[in-house]
Amino acid sequence: MLYPKLSIRRIVSAIAVSGCLLTGISATALAGNNSGLTLFSGIQRENILNYFLDFGGQPGGWDRYRLRVPAKKMELGVAQFVITYPDYYDGKFDEKDIEVRIKKESLPLSEVKWDKDNHRIEIYLAKPIEAGKSVEIVLSNVKNPAFGGTYYFECRAFTPGDIPLPRYLGTWILSIN
Repeated sequence: MLYPKLSIRRIVSAIAVSGCLLTGISATALAGNNSGLTLFSGIQRENILNYFLDFGGQPGGWDRYRLRVPAKKMELGVAQFVITYPDYYDGKFDEKDIEVRIKKESLPLSEVKWDKDNHRIEIYLAKPIEAGKSVEIVLSNVKNPAFGGTYYFECRAFTPGDIPLPRYLGTWILSIN
């Protein structure tokens, strides 16, 4: 026998420990980028929407928020999205760099308004989105708040028509840390 039994056990143990460490590091690195698992939030599970922070959600850093609305939440057509955020969120948005995408294709927008005083972003679509489509709202060039925290961003959609009625679609629970 070329290698003693003890050496093989050490090698197998070292490989197992290395694998566990690499898995733990990658899971930690990804945890800050997406919605992950939320246990206690005050929001019903079916109303929690998924998101992804492209640059890790570092306090005071620049980021891109990918806020997703699944097809099952899009029960009716949508002419306008309104995103509200808490008054203690002191980040900054670039209203010229906001997109609404379906299947990675950017849709034409007629107007985007950032109402800083009322803590809301209004996104008006050039043409209404049909019901049953998955949507991704992309906020680029976002300056994250200087201090980390958890921020509840609510999404409401207005239906096309003479009297647009707002409908609650869900909440993104963003973690900046």
